[in-house]
Amino acid sequence: MSGAEGGNGLTAHSGSLPPLDRRWALLLDVDGTLLNIAPTPERVQVPAGLPELLRSLHRALAGALALVSGRSLAGIDALFGPFQFPAAGQHGAELRIWPGAGTRLAATRPDGLDALLKELSAVAARHPGLALEDKGLTLAVHYRQAPRCEAMLRRLLADRVRARLPDYEILESRKAFDLRARGTTKGTAVEALMRHPPFRGRLPAFFGDDATDRDGFAAALAHGGLAVQVGPRRSDLARYTLASPSRLRAWLAAEARRLADSGEAKTD
Repeated sequence: MSGAEGGNGLTAHSGSLPPLDRRWALLLDVDGTLLNIAPTPERVQVPAGLPELLRSLHRALAGALALVSGRSLAGIDALFGPFQFPAAGQHGAELRIWPGAGTRLAATRPDGLDALLKELSAVAARHPGLALEDKGLTLAVHYRQAPRCEAMLRRLLADRVRARLPDYEILESRKAFDLRARGTTKGTAVEALMRHPPFRGRLPAFFGDDATDRDGFAAALAHGGLAVQVGPRRSDLARYTLASPSRLRAWLAAEARRLADSGEAKTD
């Protein structure tokens, strides 16, 4: 049963989102969740003070905060520098448990991805507005500024993936198609994070905005945690919703202040 949105932008399908405390592991998608969607990935804006807010929450949770994104780890770090956080990039193909630690790659780049990228580059040259994002182990095709191309891209990608990339699958996100290795998901990233300190033994709270986050929701729930949908979409897995990324940022800021005022925040 859906409830009404409250002053903090939270809608609880049942009950209320518990206060953030040190039993939690905070797992945050980036685009559409922490950050407002932009016309293209490189035009996304990071609000002033957000990296510092994440840093304070990372400290308050003794390190149990991770960014789980379709972006590469390098792309995540470019957004939130100078700080570096635990993170899963490229839908779980990259993983970093501790800031500064090495990354573990879940797959190697297949030759077929280079061939497809070359073909898609030619397609994009004929269709202004299409944008390609080569992340290394995954590839995204954004059609937000060329919506007429959706059906054509769907057919082309289905044919090429079937013929050239049998170990890959097509993942639909907001006005984009992502190509990723089968079995590598945000859910497998959550599982990997939860096997290691400081995440192990905590209650994971996964915040996401679209279909690419469904596996993350499921993994968090399997560990007895929470799934929180951000934005206008609805998920059958998410018990709670926040109306927008700005509402999430406001909630995170309020929880960071509450933790600091209560003395729960951990200092270095």
